[in-house]
Amino acid sequence: MNNNSSYLAEERIGTLMKQYAVPCVISLLVGALYNIVDQIFIANASYLGSYGNAANTVVFPLTVIALAAAVMIGDGCCAFVSLSLGKGQPERASSSVGNSVTMSVITGIVLTAVYLIFNEQIIALFGGTVNEETFRYSKEYFFWITLGIPFYVFGQAMNPVIRADGSPKYAMLSTFAGAVINIILDPLFIFVFRMGMKGAAIATVIGQIATAFLAVIYLLHTKTVRISVADLIPDGDIIKNTLTLGICSFLSQISLVAAMAAINNMIRRYGAADEIFGRQEYAQIPMAVVGIVMKFFQIVISIVVGMAAGCIPIVGFNMGAGAKERVKKLFTMLLCAESIVGAVSLAIAEIFPNQLIRIFGAANESVYYTDFAVKAFRIYLCMIVFACVNKAAFIFLQAMGKAAASTMLSMVREIVFGVGFALLLPTFFGLDGVLYSMPASDILTAVLSFAVIASTYRQLSDKRHISGPVTA
Repeated sequence: MNNNSSYLAEERIGTLMKQYAVPCVISLLVGALYNIVDQIFIANASYLGSYGNAANTVVFPLTVIALAAAVMIGDGCCAFVSLSLGKGQPERASSSVGNSVTMSVITGIVLTAVYLIFNEQIIALFGGTVNEETFRYSKEYFFWITLGIPFYVFGQAMNPVIRADGSPKYAMLSTFAGAVINIILDPLFIFVFRMGMKGAAIATVIGQIATAFLAVIYLLHTKTVRISVADLIPDGDIIKNTLTLGICSFLSQISLVAAMAAINNMIRRYGAADEIFGRQEYAQIPMAVVGIVMKFFQIVISIVVGMAAGCIPIVGFNMGAGAKERVKKLFTMLLCAESIVGAVSLAIAEIFPNQLIRIFGAANESVYYTDFAVKAFRIYLCMIVFACVNKAAFIFLQAMGKAAASTMLSMVREIVFGVGFALLLPTFFGLDGVLYSMPASDILTAVLSFAVIASTYRQLSDKRHISGPVTA
């Protein structure tokens, strides 16, 4: 790839999108595989089964919190660097990268300390007390996963920074290396050494350490941005601008945690009132199943977010350079691509739910597990096309520097609708109400997103300067 930053202003939009978005998609998919691979192997271990699945679902939001902090730093830095280079301010770009390294290290350490101190309260918050076995497995998995949080935060934060420096393939390969290690070690620790939840967690942490190590190597040999020791010293103005640009990424992840907390607790509450799942031996099934559906959704959203986030350096540079027509063309291509991803995902979820749940150990479970899983896939994901378009719009606005609009849409989707419907609908529909909360949220968010998308097109067609981007 051409190292000259003018490449982003001159190369064909389709070519740039492939070169930047594809590696980003693969990076995020591979990153998502950490937890998903754990759950697949856990579910297919007869001595863990749906209890282990439920425990994985309980702990998953804690990794999302860490990811939220990481992407706020990393995506914010990525957008800041691109805008700065587009405006011919390489020294500010370097300072942002250095400050992001410092912030990610401190954040990882603080999160680890908080998790270890309040571990039982956190597990209970996310529904881990549904029964004794689930709580025991959750504590074991949680402890070992927590020890890897500093490496996870650093690796995930540096991934978009490496992309912004012009090396999307290296960013992809560093994440891929960690995931491959996890995939190799998971079956070894779970099936051969029978280390259970502890083994799954340790395999994950070792992979995260490898990714973080590769990120350190890259930072010592950057291409476009040059980092000095002085850049590592916190700069209030740089941190403010970086985090402002990354706040949408943070909120989209952290608000998902709030939604998961609401969903898990509604599952625990209304599952206990259900004729079948109110029985002690089946109590963990709804939580395990919804966790599986969320993992499929995570795969889809990793593709969607990867395509959009991969465009951040292109959008940021061209916005900084005032090339609005190129930004508009990229927006159109992105929305079309995201709609296709959503349509294909919808077809898979509606037509092949049985095949999907078999991947997660359905053969070892009761008929109640299978029946609820099929229903969950078909209801929970029925509006996934809208979810894909919504997410693309949020991230594209962030890349344009429109943090306020992006943040507003993300907050409305995840907090107002996501949490609100998860708490409200079960009061009318019982356990099924939890499943209805997702499509209801996506439909209403789409109405708002389409209005913002139309407004963005009008502004990009306006020959005058677009107001609103955060100053880089």
